[in-house]
This record gives sequence, structure tokens and C-alpha cells, in this order.
Amino acid sequence: MNLFDSHSHYNDEKFDLDREKMIKETLESGVSNFIVAGYNVTSSKKAIEIVKKYNDIYATVGISPNDLENIKTQPDIENNISKLKLMTCDCLKNKIVAIGEIGLDYYWNKDNKEIQKEMFIKQIQLANELKLPIVIHTREAVQDTIDILKKNIVIKNGIFHCCPLNRELIKEGLKLGFYISLSGVITFKNASNADEIIKMIPEDKLLIETDSPYLAPEPVRGTRNNSINVKYVAEKIANVKNKTLEEIAKITSQNAKRIFKI
Repeated sequence: MNLFDSHSHYNDEKFDLDREKMIKETLESGVSNFIVAGYNVTSSKKAIEIVKKYNDIYATVGISPNDLENIKTQPDIENNISKLKLMTCDCLKNKIVAIGEIGLDYYWNKDNKEIQKEMFIKQIQLANELKLPIVIHTREAVQDTIDILKKNIVIKNGIFHCCPLNRELIKEGLKLGFYISLSGVITFKNASNADEIIKMIPEDKLLIETDSPYLAPEPVRGTRNNSINVKYVAEKIANVKNKTLEEIAKITSQNAKRIFKI
């Protein structure tokens, strides 16, 4: 069985003490591929450093809406976009597979919405220039996210990462042709509409992820998450869609390789 974790953060400081050991255990566990996602310039550089060491691990680079503390002006935006572009162009061919995570977050950040929007649009433009898909983070910003995507066409498409269990977001995202990546949230006992959401997503647009070290699924909720636990996300989907775990692993792995051009 080959599982593909489409979004993890092995570049996070929570893995500093045992990163190499954890990656080795992950690749020996049935997780054949995973993505290390950047969320600011520093973490994006770290993601690249990690994936250069392994054949089956890939990186995304980007600046998330929760990492804009020092980005307040147009020159700040342009400077950071330039850094992302430079590190992408300097990296080994095919090791950076998307621009992300990028997007909008009005849950944690309500005072810089215009900067968030501008940074989102600029990174979409960068993805188009580099002919890469995007990986979207959105929280309590559904309408603005969809509006921006409708006005700024993403040439190579993209993914709603750790997609909120919001019917309208998924409906509109699918209309735009985006992939939907589900995380351990769908296993939580308070995720009352998880089954309905899972049924909404066509098999050819479905991805799985951990967002590790965060959002550990049941039955390991509350622990430091890692990509090995993506199997619990796949099991939940398999149960709802009346498929085997192996079938969901194959479907989601093929989808990930398609969108990331692996």
C-alpha cells in the first residue's frame, strides 16, 4: 500500500530533535510520498533543504496568511515574492511542486485583510509565471477566497489544503476544478458533517493529508502528528465511500501525483 500525504510540516521546529528518524520511519510505514509545505520564507528554505535529501519527498514554497507580521507595504510584498521566486528557480528540478501554502485567514488575522489579499494574488501570479499549482489555506474567508480565485485564474490549478468542512467552499472549489485535501479533522467526534462532505468530493479530486505536526486524527488526537497517521484519514474516507483502504490509498496517491506532476 502506497499512501501520499499531500501536506505536512516536517520543517516545523517540533521535529527538530528527531526529524531524520521520523522521516525514515514514515517512509518505511507505507507512506511512499509526502509534501513538506512552506509557510514563510524561512520554512520554505527549510523544506527545500529537507527534500533535497530524499527521492520521494517534495516541497512547496509560499507565505501563508498567518505569517505576514513583517509584510506591511508593497515593497515588503515584492521583496518576499522575489525571495520565493529565487529559491524556486535555484532548486533542483521537480523538487518544488507548488506555491503554497497561501491564502486568507480571517480567524487569526482580522486587521490586515488587504495585505492578505494582495499577497494571495501576487503568489497566484508567481505560480502562473512558474507554471506551478497553488496550495490554499483558507479560514473564515470563504467568499473572498472564491472571489479572488474567480478573478485570478490559476493556470495549473490547485488544492484546498486541510479543507474546511464548508459545503459552499467545496462546491465552488470543485466548480473551479480544484482538488480537495482532507485532514484528520474528518475523524474528530465533533465533525458532524464530515460524512456528507466526504460524499461531496469526486474521487478524482480527492487528496489526503496530515498537516503534521498539527491536527492529529483519532485515535491519536492530542499527540504530535506525523505522516504515518494519514492512514487514519484514508480509513475514514474508505468507510464513508464504501471502499477499501487500499483503494483510497491508490486513488489519492494517483491524484496527488497528477496535480503535483510527480
